[in-house]
Amino acid sequence: MDEFIRSEKQIRRKQAVRTLICMALLILLSAVLYGCSKTEETGPAAAAGTGGSRQAEGYGVSEDKKLIVYTSHKEEVYGPIIREFEERTGIWVEVRDGGSTELLEAIGREAGQQTCDIMFGGGVESYEAYREYFEPYRCKLSDKLDDQYLSPDDSWTAFTELPIVFIYNNKLVSAEAAPHSWKDFLDDEWRGKIAFAAPGKSGTSYTALATMIQVLDMDERELMEDFVSALDGKVSAGSGEVVDEVSTGIHLVGITLEETAKKRIAKGADITMIYPEEGTSTVPDGCALVKGAPHEDNAKLFIDFTVSDDVQNLIMDQFCRRTVRKDLQMKTAGEEMKIMDFDLEWASAHQDEILALWSELIR
Repeated sequence: MDEFIRSEKQIRRKQAVRTLICMALLILLSAVLYGCSKTEETGPAAAAGTGGSRQAEGYGVSEDKKLIVYTSHKEEVYGPIIREFEERTGIWVEVRDGGSTELLEAIGREAGQQTCDIMFGGGVESYEAYREYFEPYRCKLSDKLDDQYLSPDDSWTAFTELPIVFIYNNKLVSAEAAPHSWKDFLDDEWRGKIAFAAPGKSGTSYTALATMIQVLDMDERELMEDFVSALDGKVSAGSGEVVDEVSTGIHLVGITLEETAKKRIAKGADITMIYPEEGTSTVPDGCALVKGAPHEDNAKLFIDFTVSDDVQNLIMDQFCRRTVRKDLQMKTAGEEMKIMDFDLEWASAHQDEILALWSELIR
């Protein structure tokens, strides 16, 4: 772990040298190619919607040293992991980030002509819904993973455990009045005051919605009608924005990930986190090998790396996440949390149906 952290400065120095070399090459290339028209962008940068990307084109990187990753993680999470992977393997990683649902849809559209090797991030119930686009792979450390987080057919590998939590603004909501139950979010008193991202874009929100449906003993359509009504047509741009909106008072309460809430509280956000009294889901996010991946061997190396000792210790120490390794000691605070028996198979099988109903109701 110390080596992991210590190498960050070395990585930055090497990246600075790489940047200078690349700039020099670009200047030379621009002189040679002056007057040539710009070609239309293709590949992962064009295929997966919005977000950032790093391209290896034009830098002379050989195909056996490339890896193309689609990720729904924030740069603060994927950045250190990918930089360390590059440093240790010499593999150049191209990154395309965005919402988990939009990236999975892009992988589906690209079926048969893949430009992506890895999907990294997003709840595994969404992976189950897109399992036909993934190539089964059993990572080398699978025997050290918690059995409850193993894919039945190895179509994905769990990365971290992610409980869903409630949050509220400390200045505008009292501890007594704050929602402690999933059913509280259906009450009229919170109408238009709830921060929640669209489940069609956010895998976190889909997991939260599926959790609410499974926890509450209500007709599915009636529940979703009541919840959409409580939102009053207002949805957040993404799961990360939920905390921003609650902490600034745009909304009073919200539903988000434990990790997101803890990180913002540590940075001074004036919010409080609550574990749902009926219980919450702890669906892991994952990593999966895309079927037809052009750099399959490198993709397998990356999957193995995500569950390695160094990465799993890093996510506990710095990212406020919970490990999926059963042999590593949890270092996150142990608040009382009731875990429900989340039906992953049901959530995956009904995803299209639930998202279609959501789209119908939110209009």
